[in-house]
Amino acid sequence: MNVEAEILGVSAAWDAVLVTNDPDGVAGYMTDDWVYVAPDGITTKAELISWIASGRLAHHSMETIGQHRVAVHGDTVVVTARKASTGSWEGVPYRADEWISEVFVRQDGRWRSALSHKAPVT
Repeated sequence: MNVEAEILGVSAAWDAVLVTNDPDGVAGYMTDDWVYVAPDGITTKAELISWIASGRLAHHSMETIGQHRVAVHGDTVVVTARKASTGSWEGVPYRADEWISEVFVRQDGRWRSALSHKAPVT
């Protein structure tokens, strides 16, 4: 299997575990120093996992729209795609349509996300 196919499989598996809202499962796809960058600031891995564990954040669906871009640089890979998701934040439903860039790094023989950056589609 080539790196592009491997990474796309990991990305799809991470999306699938996100909608299970299993904090340990989600955490397994992230480096310890992972951050999420959004228009309103930065969220750490610890913050995201605590929100999922408490039920403050729940993911209901995650879908890639159209094509993706995969750039391989040795043990670092950048995946860029458009994703649509639904869920709830503090019990209030949300629907998001976003451009996302994920930086994956190979650690201990596994691919993990080190950074997620999202921007709303306008």
